Amino acid sequence: MLHQPTVDKMHAMRLDAMVEAWKGLVQDPESGALSFDEKLALMVDRLWTVRQNLAFEQRLRRARLKRGPCVEDIDFRAPRGLDKALLRSLSAESAWVRNHENIFLLGPTGVGKSYLATALAQKACRDGYSVLAMRAPALFRDLALARADGSLRNMLARLARIDVLVVDDWAMAPLAENERRDFWEICEERYQARSLILTSQLPVAQWYEQIGDPTVAEGILDRIVHGAHRIELRGASLRKNPPRRLATAET
Repeated sequence: MLHQPTVDKMHAMRLDAMVEAWKGLVQDPESGALSFDEKLALMVDRLWTVRQNLAFEQRLRRARLKRGPCVEDIDFRAPRGLDKALLRSLSAESAWVRNHENIFLLGPTGVGKSYLATALAQKACRDGYSVLAMRAPALFRDLALARADGSLRNMLARLARIDVLVVDDWAMAPLAENERRDFWEICEERYQARSLILTSQLPVAQWYEQIGDPTVAEGILDRIVHGAHRIELRGASLRKNPPRRLATAET
């Protein structure tokens, strides 16, 4: 058994998980057959798992994601036009984030765009990437406040460091001058360096008109559209008769 001074030092070094693992080994009659190296490996594995889970929970809190949606629970039974192979490919180790690719989730209200965006973003969190999810009106409101108090440059710099930026309800309304300029800045900083998930009720062909200014629209779309994964959903709203495993808070 570890001596108390050793235990105290391990707690001081925040190695509580290793202490608990050691206590478990002491209480396990079969652990006597293990070598010192094997016992040490078990203790380190316990500490690693605890810290990985803690880091994931911290990323999840910072991401502002809805609780619940995850890729394992995506329901493919509803006739929405979901490509199961594409979704599984995107979910596998979130390679699209590593490759700095974007995802567009398109379709009418209630077909599951927000659910899928949250599920893919949550998987990215699990794979170690930083995420921030916001509705477009909230994003532009925060940008306007930052502009007013002089912190806009700092906010844009923070957004540029996020691996996956999720913008829900994108292009629902025509963009004002400052909104399109700020979003152009976001896209410029993220181009071939970070990833976007955009959900929209409008097809990509109509985004140009919603952005407004032709020059800015060209700049934004040129940076986000080429090579993006488009998932176009169809069908009636799932809120009316939601499948057993599908969240009702979908948009």
